[in-house]
Amino acid sequence: MDAIEHPLRKYTRPHVTRTTTCPGCGNGIVAQAILRAIDELGLEMDDFVFVSGIGCSAWIPSPLFAADTLHTTHGRPVAFATGVKLGRPDMNVMVVSGDGDLTAIGGNHLIHAARKNIDLTVVLVNNGIYGMTGGQTAPTTPLGLTTITSPYGTMEHPLDISATIVAAGAPFVARWTTAHPRQLTRSIKKGLQKKGFAMIEAISQCPVQFGRVSKLGKATDFLQHYKKNSISFSKASGLSREELAGRIVIGEFVDIEKPELSSQWMDLKHQMGQEAQCHNKQ
Repeated sequence: MDAIEHPLRKYTRPHVTRTTTCPGCGNGIVAQAILRAIDELGLEMDDFVFVSGIGCSAWIPSPLFAADTLHTTHGRPVAFATGVKLGRPDMNVMVVSGDGDLTAIGGNHLIHAARKNIDLTVVLVNNGIYGMTGGQTAPTTPLGLTTITSPYGTMEHPLDISATIVAAGAPFVARWTTAHPRQLTRSIKKGLQKKGFAMIEAISQCPVQFGRVSKLGKATDFLQHYKKNSISFSKASGLSREELAGRIVIGEFVDIEKPELSSQWMDLKHQMGQEAQCHNKQ
């Protein structure tokens, strides 16, 4: 009897048969949400450029996805992706990377890409810690959590990534957890269809580095925790800060239309070309 091939296997490189991530990592759920969104939209992998930085989630597109991929220096995937989009505005450019990569060393690139509204889809995998390098405190680590760099509990307040990018002016921002794979897939589809900057934050479990210090346990315990403690954006809007303590606000926070940078850049090039032709005829 022949083995049944995974329906999304056609989007991955044939020679990649093993994952580099730890057992129970949420990367697999996020990877499937991305590929399912592409599949349901009927898009071609040849029309994509995936860009990632350094960290656990950067290994989702590279080397797994059967498409053009750029694995960049730490914190720079949005900067590289901006260059790709301005050079090839016809391509779908997606950034897949983690909270440490995109909001710590790469924080300014993320904020200003949202402000400029360049047509990128950013899938930001937030596991609340620097997982690949051993479990150091990240900008997203919950207050009070003990890590190897905060043995008495972190005293820093965590960054609310989605609220920051909404404030920066992005036209599409959503947040889900790995316990919400269907909602995550739908928002990635909307992000891909958005002509402008779209960020989808995926709260994801790290049962090895984060789980060891948080005592949340196995991957299934994380998923149950996410389901139990998530609250929709609409319900959360009526609650106080104290009532929201420890809750994960999920949903689509903004979905609007704005002028997009690469289109404006192409219009300017066309206008300058016409002006140069008129000048040469004179």
